[in-house]
Amino acid sequence: MEVNCEGCAGCCIDWRSLSTAAGDYEQQGRYRPLDDTYTLVPLSSDELRRFVADGFGDVLAPRLFAADEGVAVDGHTLAAIEGTPVFQVGLRKPPKPVAPFDADPAWLDTCVFLDPTTLQCRIHGTDRYPEACATYPGDNLALDHETECERVEAAFGGDRLREQTPPDGAGIDPMPLGATVFGHPDAGRLAGVVERVAAARPTDTDRAELVAVAAAHRPGSLEVDRDRYESARAAVLDADSWAGRALDEWERRANRTEPAPSAARAVEDDRGAPPTPGWD
Repeated sequence: MEVNCEGCAGCCIDWRSLSTAAGDYEQQGRYRPLDDTYTLVPLSSDELRRFVADGFGDVLAPRLFAADEGVAVDGHTLAAIEGTPVFQVGLRKPPKPVAPFDADPAWLDTCVFLDPTTLQCRIHGTDRYPEACATYPGDNLALDHETECERVEAAFGGDRLREQTPPDGAGIDPMPLGATVFGHPDAGRLAGVVERVAAARPTDTDRAELVAVAAAHRPGSLEVDRDRYESARAAVLDADSWAGRALDEWERRANRTEPAPSAARAVEDDRGAPPTPGWD
């Protein structure tokens, strides 16, 4: 795939406030995210376990889904399999001061690993870089779904999607339960959690509960290994990564200070964030 990402990062940033062309496509269909996070990247079980093991459990975000039929919790009907609420896990998107598409800097929800100054991913090319990010937008093209590149082009012009032929193997690859979709074994434990997730106010404990279940999930079944659950939950609650600390600082600064991308040097670089190569 050949795409022009310089000055864009449209798939990493919630740019809906900059243009109505972004739309609200994620809230359509049979299963609708309970949260309003834009373009959350679903992590595989191996990927999220690696984040947890490496001390980055504090940057993971669970996503529950509303459905017409399912399990009722906190006044919401959750998508479920055999009466078990299902969910995914992605990367958190704190507000950051960014200026995509040559726009003025603004506080926009942005992937925790995106450098606001270069608009490049700090973990690109590492073993933590999600497969869904590495293959985007190939799957969309294979399924004839509009890509974020095309939405950016429609809203701001430019040439982002330079090749429209999907790579070999792109498209939906059926994955068993426990690979990117997980089931929570006890809907009763989600009382209060669902309400806070829907209100965009999940606590660290809420996130740890769902991430730990995903990390301990047995592939192809609804079973969760109790020992692995306890270990993962403790690891998520103990996590203190540079990205998590930066995320907390961005949330403290958001909409209270001027949105200056250069602030990333103090908020992220000084906390140990890896550099990005830039576009030169």
